[in-house]
Amino acid sequence: MPEWLEAGVWGLVGGAALVIGAAVAWFARVPSRVVAWIMAFGAGVLISALAFDLMDEAERTGGLLPTALGFLGGAVAYVLANVALARRGARHRKRSHDRQPSEDEVQGSGSAIAVGALLDGVPESVVLGLSLLGGGGIGVSVLAAVFISNVPEGLSSAAGMKQAGRSARYVFGVWGGIALASGAAALLGNLLLAGAAPETIAVITAVAAGAILAMIADTMVPEAFEEAQLVTGLITAAGFLTAFALERL
Repeated sequence: MPEWLEAGVWGLVGGAALVIGAAVAWFARVPSRVVAWIMAFGAGVLISALAFDLMDEAERTGGLLPTALGFLGGAVAYVLANVALARRGARHRKRSHDRQPSEDEVQGSGSAIAVGALLDGVPESVVLGLSLLGGGGIGVSVLAAVFISNVPEGLSSAAGMKQAGRSARYVFGVWGGIALASGAAALLGNLLLAGAAPETIAVITAVAAGAILAMIADTMVPEAFEEAQLVTGLITAAGFLTAFALERL
């Protein structure tokens, strides 16, 4: 299988976790506290992956300055995009309660939520594609982090969409489309950056890391803390340690 096609497949696998989470939320009633625990665990997994895989690899590949600039650029870009989407009704896109507005309450909020979910998923997918460059094989710990964190994201957000009165066609259309977009992002990341300078790879990897960390702080941790509260830190630490051990093994 060509490397770029393999990247697309793995990106699709990571994105499919969103559909799995959405399906669980649609067909079963999952206690909000359980969703919060999974979300906190997924946040810890992602933090470990971006620290010990993405940032470490970026710095070793292209140096500290390109990595730092890319990281800050990714965080700033995510926050600005998130602020714009929040003003259009996507502020609570990961919330499983009745925080998400219906289309009648905020016109265009459905589209904003879909775009916001895409914004959350693309950086992770690009990283999956980059991890295959040079024939090194898929980064197992990064793939595990993306998959584990995407399940509660799809679950929580789909539950909120359902409570806001959105249809099954809309919910599964959003998450299915994002899964396909994740595969495309991983494929293009691998295809377009093959042979790129190490500094370029470092900057793009760090941009993704910065965007992911901003996403964790802005969306995943607040959702988790609302229900898990005082045990959020402990569960997040458990997720971090799990991903760290997986990376070392």
